[in-house]
Amino acid sequence: MSVDIAVDLDSACGSEPSSACRFLFEVSGDETVARLGEWLVVRPLTILIIVAVAWLARRVAHRAIANLATDIVEHRAERKRAQLTGSVEPLDGDGEPNTRLAELLARDDRSLQRTETMQHLLRSLTTTVVITISTLLIFGELGISLGPLIAGAGVVGVALGFGAQFLVRDLIAGVFLLIEDQFGQGDIVDVGEVTGTVERVGLRITTIRDISGTLWFVPNGEISRVGNMSQLWARVILDIEVAYDTDIGRAIEVIAEVADELRSEAREDATIIDAPEVWGVESLGSSAIAIRLAVKTEPSEQFGTARLLRRGIKEAFDRDGIEIPYPQQVVHLRDGPTT
Repeated sequence: MSVDIAVDLDSACGSEPSSACRFLFEVSGDETVARLGEWLVVRPLTILIIVAVAWLARRVAHRAIANLATDIVEHRAERKRAQLTGSVEPLDGDGEPNTRLAELLARDDRSLQRTETMQHLLRSLTTTVVITISTLLIFGELGISLGPLIAGAGVVGVALGFGAQFLVRDLIAGVFLLIEDQFGQGDIVDVGEVTGTVERVGLRITTIRDISGTLWFVPNGEISRVGNMSQLWARVILDIEVAYDTDIGRAIEVIAEVADELRSEAREDATIIDAPEVWGVESLGSSAIAIRLAVKTEPSEQFGTARLLRRGIKEAFDRDGIEIPYPQQVVHLRDGPTT
């Protein structure tokens, strides 16, 4: 009798009957009731539970991603503000609050952009993982064998892995570029073979336009080091050469006056955010003495500021009679018999 019950259970629920199907068959003793109950009630209810759990897991993951991304970006923004505050005087020369410092702190809105980009990326990845797992579980409930599917996916994955290894490398590098905020759109960067202005930071490729107008497409995985000339603040370093018979003290005064005057103009294209510093004599050359001037500017404005400083110093030197020497060479002539 037990053999017949086992045979009937196998025909009703299969060789590996579920607990629900076994229960229905034992209660009703009817194969049709057990089979219909399994397909019309138990399995749809299980699939509904899987979908509900997947939806809940997706919501929880998205909420956690939003909190994590916000915390990371806010932490980096606070550290950036601390670095900027520590490197730029909070007061200007008149003892008033440094308005340029306040503008720099308020203008940095890349944190919001990075937060949105990171959240979009991580949410898409999480959604893909949740959908994949829930789909596999639903296939299992429908009686579809997952073995061939997983084996086929493994073979395809290995084949694609060899062909897409550089793509994966670029994508992973792009994620870390966004998280670490190494550079952003509008920054002037040096990434090795290319130096220019960043026009777009993508997950796979960063586009940079150099000074000649050429647009370079640089895979993120090939960026091994980055020199960013546009974060927080920039600095102009000028070595101004004067003749050896120049009054060094007067030359330093003139250079400082030109830099202070340019700062007081508060030009939009040459924003000096801190008091200029004349560091003094930098070198004694073969025909000139070099005096070093250091000026802090807003990001990416160091180049225009340097041009204006050179022009102003040249005009001031001309008015004061300070010579910018040409290369000189002393030749000694000796009279005597030639051989």
